[in-house]
Formats: sequence, C-alpha cells, structure tokens
Amino acid sequence: MTRRAKAGGTASKAVPLPLSDFDNARAAWRAEVQAGLGDKPNPKNRSGVEVQAIYTPEDRAGERYMEALGFPGQMPMTRGIYPTMHRGRTWSQRQLIGLGVPADYNARLKTILAHGGTAVSLIPCNSVYRGYDIDEMPVEILGTCGVTVNSVEDMTVCLDEIPIGDISTALNDPSPFTLLALELAVAKKRGISWSRISGTSNQSDYLSHYIANHMFFRLALPGARRVLLDHIAFAREQVPQWNSLSIVGQHMQQAGATPAEAMGLTLSSAIQYANDCLARGWDPDVFLPRFTFFFDISVSFFEEVAKFRAGRRIWADLTRNRFGAKDPRSWRFKFHGQTSGVDLTREQPLNNIPRVAVQAMAGIFGGLQSLHTDSYDEVLSVPTEAAARIAVATQNILKEEAHLTDVIDPLGGSYYVEALTDQMEVKIREVIARIDEAGGMYAAAEAGLPQQICGDSALAFARRVDDGEQTVVGVNKYRLPPEEDTQRVALKPPPRKKMDAQLKRLAQFKAARSRADVERALADLQRAAESKDENVYAKVVDAACSGVTHGEICGKLREVYGFGNPLIVA
Repeated sequence: MTRRAKAGGTASKAVPLPLSDFDNARAAWRAEVQAGLGDKPNPKNRSGVEVQAIYTPEDRAGERYMEALGFPGQMPMTRGIYPTMHRGRTWSQRQLIGLGVPADYNARLKTILAHGGTAVSLIPCNSVYRGYDIDEMPVEILGTCGVTVNSVEDMTVCLDEIPIGDISTALNDPSPFTLLALELAVAKKRGISWSRISGTSNQSDYLSHYIANHMFFRLALPGARRVLLDHIAFAREQVPQWNSLSIVGQHMQQAGATPAEAMGLTLSSAIQYANDCLARGWDPDVFLPRFTFFFDISVSFFEEVAKFRAGRRIWADLTRNRFGAKDPRSWRFKFHGQTSGVDLTREQPLNNIPRVAVQAMAGIFGGLQSLHTDSYDEVLSVPTEAAARIAVATQNILKEEAHLTDVIDPLGGSYYVEALTDQMEVKIREVIARIDEAGGMYAAAEAGLPQQICGDSALAFARRVDDGEQTVVGVNKYRLPPEEDTQRVALKPPPRKKMDAQLKRLAQFKAARSRADVERALADLQRAAESKDENVYAKVVDAACSGVTHGEICGKLREVYGFGNPLIVA
C-alpha cells in the first residue's frame, strides 16, 4: 500500500482499494503458500472461527472506521470505554485473596497491597460459599480455599487497618450478599459513611451460579432473583459507589463454553437483569451505570482480545437501542478480568507463569478495568506467598517495564484483529439470539440450554486435547517423567489447632450477643422475605449489624425461599 509520511512519522490517509498490483502480488503469494503448505486446512480458534494465514486490507475495509471502531470513549466503544483508557488510568490490580482465618487473610492482604496491589479482594471459605457458618461444616475443609468469615467480628479482623472508606473492595459474595452486609457493619462501627464505601459484589450473578457454579447457588431461583433486585435497590440508595451487580462470564467459560459462547451467555444474562430492573419501573440510566462484568481470560490471545472488543461494541448497542439508555455512562462495558485457572496445569506448574503473562496481556489489550493474575500454583492450592508476589509482579512488569499502557488500543487497526472482532461479534450475537428465542436467560437456564452449551463445548475441547489437536505443554506434549517434575509445592491446610481456636472464637461471639436482638433481626428478615414489597437486603444488613452471622442469615432465607438445587444436564 502506498503511503506518504507526514512530519513526525505520522502517515497520511491510506489509499483505498483496489491497490496497485494488489491482485498480482496476492496471487503470487498464494502460489508460494500452496507450494509450501499444500492443502493443509486453516486452524480454528476455540470459538470455531477459521484463522487465515494472513490478513490484508481486503479483510478489513477502512471506510467502516467510524461505524466499527471510532475513538475510545465514543460509540461504538470498540476501542475502549474511556477517552484515555490505560494511558490516563491503569487497571485496578486486584489479587483474589482467601486464606485461613481472618488474621491470616489480613496479613496476606497487607503484603499484597505493599507489593503493588491497589484494591481489596476477599474470597471466603468453602463453607461460606455453601451458605453456612464454620460450626456447621466438617473442620477438615475449613480455611483450605478461602478465609473463614462468618461474623462482624471476623470481618473487623479481616479489614483491620485497611482504609475501606478510601480503597475499593471486591467481595466474592453470592446472594444474599452477607459479606457486604458485614463490611457495612464494620464501617458503621468505625463511623465511616456508607456513601464512601466503593467496590463490587463480585459474585452477585445468581444465573451464572445456577448454570455453572453450583456451590455458590444458595437459594432457589425465585428467591435469588428477589434478593438480587433488592440488593441493587438498597445499594443505589445507601451505598451509591457500590457496584451491586457483576455479571460473570468466568463461570461459564471455565465450565467449558468457548470465549464467544461465554460472552454471548454473559450478555444474555445482562439482558435478563436489565429487563428485570425495567420491570420494577427503574430508569435504565440509573441502574445500567452500575452494571459490571467479570470474565475469564484464556491463553488464546487474539481470540480473547477480539472477544472483549466485540462484547464492548455489542453492549454499547444493546444499552442504547434495546434499553433506550441515553447517558454515555450506561453504554460502558466495565469489566474485571481474571487469568484462566482452567488453562493452568499441575504438570510443570512453573510453566503457568508465562501462561498467566499471556492471558494478562490479552486482557490488557482487550481493554479491561480491573485485573487478577493467577499465581502459578493456584492449580495446586491456595497460592503460596512467594507465588502470589510473582503474580502481582507480572502486572507491574507489564505495566511499568513493558510499557503496555503507552498506546490506547494498540492492536486496533490490525487487519487480523479487526476481522476477528467482526467474526466474534457474529458468533456472540448468534448465542444471544438463541437465548432470546428460548425466552431469555432465566427461562433458558431453567430449561438447561446454557448448561448444554457449556457441556458440549467442554467435551469437544477435551477431545481435542486427548487427540493431540490442541497442545497443552507438559500434559500431552513436552512431558517430563514424574520423577523430574518436582515443581509442585502446595500450601498446607491451616493447622487444626488454629481452626479449633477460630471455632471457639465464633462460639464465644455467638454466646456474647443479645439473643433478643438476634431473634428480632431474624424475624424482621423473615417478614421481609415473605412480603411482596419490603426490601429483603435492607434486613440482611440490619441483621449483620445486630450480630447475626452469615450462616444464620442464609439459613433463614432458605426457610422462606427454598434451597438452591441447580439443574444438572446430562
């Protein structure tokens, strides 16, 4: 292509197709490729898009620039949701932390913040995810994959010396969102206004839990739907800087959905939640700016970049044209990315360090707002402290040494990336149309359609790995004899003595409470849950402030709404 350089190295406007000698040069190149590769078929990415050997201006017509790309912060949002993107403000560095008892968590959190973390994240214990206090579960599982946090006393220790009025908090907090209630109780004790509390209910998407993350599904579907909407309403009025809804694509991609399918299913969930909010009579420009997204980032680099760019463009279109949002803040596709644990291997686990770096780069070039980089040993256990430091350092290296923030959307304009973004958009919209035809995501989940999509794709990918079509280094290729694979160092479970002491502290906390206050708070919670219009989540917060524990709150709501029994699709 003939171009004329301007002063300073900036090229002039590209000459439109057809280009001089383009057809002849392309024919000659194709003949040489045919001689070198023969009839070898083109590969396909995980979403099933056929990948050509080379991309040219013919694959990406420049005259569609404003329609398909535009500028960051402007429609169609392909290049980013803010004008300056990472050039002006880099992503939040959130390392998902869950460890032992509250004192263990607090120590690890302070270490992460001291090494470059810029936000708080909390992953609770397995028992908490299941909706129980630690005194209701086998002691052997306690604190093995997250922190044991059941009471306002536990949360006080978790957040000791952490300036929660000035730093954003991400809580892996499924319905009924007891962790946020406990944080608000801590803020109340410290005299911190709830209007200063910022962050996200990271696991508020009950549909993704029902479909793909069964441990998180505590309440039957109708109850989960009610509590979520009340949670959104409460946060809007009482905690205005809180993102009460995070729509989670991570679960479905880790359950087997391809990147395009995961994006399509996630956007379908967002459509369902938006429709539910509209059904309550809420203005889309009031609730949509607080919608956020949470995605898995696989090692399929260009596919992930294109997934995010296409998803951002589709969401901007949906918010304007389907929901009628007029505020540009409503069009923004704000998302957190986590490097994919599914891609990590127990075999030769140090190989996970470059995997995580590639995944992180895909998320950065895809335009994320927040990032968690997995530790290389997360496939073995809760991360060791040394591995967690490497994960944080990976982000610092990419940001400050590799200069990945210097240019906004640096892959924009790539013939391949733009063509792939368009192709991913087509596949994503096909998934959305399929869910729409099923009556929306709520009805589709009840019928098992997204579960089937995830299962089918998981099986197909596993077969490709088993057949050697998809290489996994150290697993089906470049393997080491077992005696040479000596890198597997896992964190040991918390000492039994430590967990026994935590159980004793919980018993002492429960015994010291006002029984009358606890019973009154639980009665108020039950009354609200049984009502048609009282805000259930407001009573969850009141209960936490009155000393009611996580397990007691979940148990009372299960009595009213029923237990969360997910649909298993064969």
